Amino acid sequence: MSRWGFFITFEGIEGCGKSTLARKLYEYLKEDNFNVVFTREPGGPEVAEDIRSILLKPDRHVEPWTEVFLLLAARHENVKKVIYPTLANSGIVISDRFSDSTFAYQCYGRGLPYKVVSRFNKFATSGIKPNLTFLIDLPVEKGLARLDDGHLDRMEQEALDFHHRVREGYLKLARRAGKRFYVLNGLKSPEELFEETKSITLKRLEEKGPIGRFRRKA
Repeated sequence: MSRWGFFITFEGIEGCGKSTLARKLYEYLKEDNFNVVFTREPGGPEVAEDIRSILLKPDRHVEPWTEVFLLLAARHENVKKVIYPTLANSGIVISDRFSDSTFAYQCYGRGLPYKVVSRFNKFATSGIKPNLTFLIDLPVEKGLARLDDGHLDRMEQEALDFHHRVREGYLKLARRAGKRFYVLNGLKSPEELFEETKSITLKRLEEKGPIGRFRRKA
């Protein structure tokens, strides 16, 4: 797969700032003539966005396994219609959340069996894994304090201990994954976080490179 692209994901607890950081990196790479697309999870293609609206609706109860199956259905759509086609064409994909969110939220947070969820996830993703995952880590209370109390989605409304389990889950995943994960200190300023993220991304692209093959063709 000499023409295979580069897959970057952003992960973290609620209020960590990952969405803003992911979008900023995307805009930077796009402006610098890289062949890059942005997506999010749950979401991306139209069907996946419809699933997102179901999953995040504040007043809706969703059973844990139903939650997993809906997430994996949305992910499968995203992989088939956005992620795989871009990677197969030497492009860069930046995704606001991917598989690690399911392991952190549904396995560590909800208590569902990791091995079983992992097997289902492998099918949903066709075995695709990120090349680089940025985990923006910060204390749960700090993250939740940044949220707008009047517009919390279903996940943001979860109990405090749930969010603590999710954070610990992320840190365990990072230790297990080694170099793929890069943990950022979410207490740093947005400017510091962006500069660090940009530097690491360009370094990893060069290692995977030559970096020129990830740019748009004239």
